Amino acid sequence: MPLTRRGFFAGLAALFAGAGALTWRAASARYYEGPVSDHFDGVRFFDPNGAPPRGIGDLLRWHLAGGRARWPEHVPNTMTDTPPARVEGAKLRITSIGHASFLLQTGGLNILIDPVWSERVSPFTFAGPKRVREPGVAFDALPPIDIVLVSHGHYDHLDIATLSRLAAKHPARVITPLGNDVVMRMHDPAIRAEAYDWHQRVEVGPGVAVTLVPSRHWTARGLFDRNKCLWAGFVIETPAGRVYHIADSGYGDGHHFRTARERYGPFKLAILPIGAYEPRWFMRNQHMNPEESVRAFQDCGAECALGHHFGVFQLTDEAIDAPREALNAACAASALAPDQFRLLEPGEAWEV
Repeated sequence: MPLTRRGFFAGLAALFAGAGALTWRAASARYYEGPVSDHFDGVRFFDPNGAPPRGIGDLLRWHLAGGRARWPEHVPNTMTDTPPARVEGAKLRITSIGHASFLLQTGGLNILIDPVWSERVSPFTFAGPKRVREPGVAFDALPPIDIVLVSHGHYDHLDIATLSRLAAKHPARVITPLGNDVVMRMHDPAIRAEAYDWHQRVEVGPGVAVTLVPSRHWTARGLFDRNKCLWAGFVIETPAGRVYHIADSGYGDGHHFRTARERYGPFKLAILPIGAYEPRWFMRNQHMNPEESVRAFQDCGAECALGHHFGVFQLTDEAIDAPREALNAACAASALAPDQFRLLEPGEAWEV
């Protein structure tokens, strides 16, 4: 259903009411303490090549303007995957869970990226974006999970409920940017979170390593902790080649994508977001549209690309099929081959 003015203000009232009890704790919390750097001022992180997120006034302006497309309440999955226990050697198998969640299997390791099995991506169980498609892999059908990568603190990427379920059943290492480890352990000390800075490299298995890299984004869990944790993309070194994964990012002038190519390329695959981009005046600095995602793909120099961040949770104004249609048009305009920038349905697997 589209968000009405009445519904928006009711949701906003609930948000302030729920956040009110945590105001002092969030405002005074220090999720990370470390030296000042070129992207940390001693309290908050920032992107020296980015732009700060918009404030509450612009948020109100956006929602009061209308223009939100109507999404279906439920879309049945046409595929479902039961992944193998392991994928050995130089093969790379990727399964789309949905939205920004993927299972990567390579070199005998099982890696989950931004796992979300919850019904809503919100601080509340009764309000906030609700999934319209089920996860493409049932939680109980997951193989043993060795590594979890969590890119940043937004609720559609850092899902505490799912991380707690994983900690109970699959006590994996959780690799995340600075500060997010504290957020996770505050909710569940069993989550084995390890926090790293941009450009730090972490070996996670034989022939497999992860390096955290900058993206043009920001993060928050509530109204008072904006950018107190870091956000990042990942360069994943595998026996099949290097994977460049960006969870959320604006495009800007393409700086981050060209820099990744120069510093960490060549890439076998780029996993890039294509959704949650309208209205552009509000979203431009934090989410790419499909045309910009194609440019990012060309900038980073990967052999092929995989799109994500669409079709499961309605976060912004565009219609549910708009990202797919816009990506097809952008690929055609750039003379990309049909299989060069792919999309996977939830439950669809691809052996790269």
